[in-house]
Amino acid sequence: MPGHELINHKELNEIKKIFKYSDGVLFAHGFDKRRKNIFRVRNFENSLKKYFKTKNALCVTSGTAAIKIALKACGVKKGDEVITQAFNFIATVEAIVDIGAIPILTNIDETLNMCPKDLIKKITKKTKAVIPVHMQGFSAKIAEIERICKKRKLKLVEDNCESIGAKYKNKFLGNFGDVGIMSFDFGKNITMGEGGAILTNNKKIFKYCKEYHDHGHELNPKYPRGMDTVTNPGFNYRITELQAAVGSAQLKKLNYILRENKKRYEILFKNFANIFPIRHKLKESVSSMDAFMFKVDDSNLRNKIIKLLYKTGIGTKNVPDAIRWHFASFWSHAISKHEINSVKRSKKEIEKYIAIPISLRLKPELYNSVSKKIVKLSKIS
Repeated sequence: MPGHELINHKELNEIKKIFKYSDGVLFAHGFDKRRKNIFRVRNFENSLKKYFKTKNALCVTSGTAAIKIALKACGVKKGDEVITQAFNFIATVEAIVDIGAIPILTNIDETLNMCPKDLIKKITKKTKAVIPVHMQGFSAKIAEIERICKKRKLKLVEDNCESIGAKYKNKFLGNFGDVGIMSFDFGKNITMGEGGAILTNNKKIFKYCKEYHDHGHELNPKYPRGMDTVTNPGFNYRITELQAAVGSAQLKKLNYILRENKKRYEILFKNFANIFPIRHKLKESVSSMDAFMFKVDDSNLRNKIIKLLYKTGIGTKNVPDAIRWHFASFWSHAISKHEINSVKRSKKEIEKYIAIPISLRLKPELYNSVSKKIVKLSKIS
């Protein structure tokens, strides 16, 4: 369930407070007196730290920007190799390419995320970092991947843009490894329209990220901002007070979103459990359940199910409707032919899946009736 389905008066009220109490200051920095010392971006970052139990949180313009900044903070440079997975969103690869690094792909395993065994095979002397992606609500084998990275002394950047609120061993995804990434675009579990966040317990990495996203500002307490010191070149990836106001209201709704997702997901699971292979969930993980993925080997039946899902107003989520943007085989403009060929097995596997979106605007009763129709369809075919 994307957070945009719940946008209402609460987000609007938070925005109105900017004009009522802070004289319309939309910038995240300065104007202390005019804004009455209310800093909404900083407050939202503190809320993220508290909710996700991390030492540092930094808001930036997108999840894509967050990955790029994190890679730079981890010391990834031009010509370095960064390993990620085949089932993904193109943003991860774009961030790697944008800093001049080389994307290397792993196949997927039964979780449909990064295969740790294939990860080991892909590591070379040029490998600098690894980016597993928790796709569509489900945890990758993050503990195993983290062990591999520590043993090989590789930086671990955990892309959790699509699984906000999910956990592994009672620990929020995004808190493993060196850096965690979240996205708050309009289709994510919580949204600011656009935006993202960097989570890290590493003081040095956080310092670099904070400076880099703000033109290199060190925010030296000895000087006013206009005379601030700088060590590293930076760029502008800051968000506005408007985005933080919306994000703050959305974060308060996350627990409700996760509960409602679960209701709908469990209906589908119950009805499909003995009929179709369902995407594997790790034993000690808690999914954010914003999509239900199941496998249909028969292509004719698969097509019939997809047609039924669209006819009933449910549709599909990324698989198969937007697979070109969510699987690396289609990204020859950014990835070498060798890498694309190395994940053919995963492409054949993912093409057998259907992802049903979990939506608050669709009642549990609809999921129940449609899933029963799909079961009936499977018995006829």
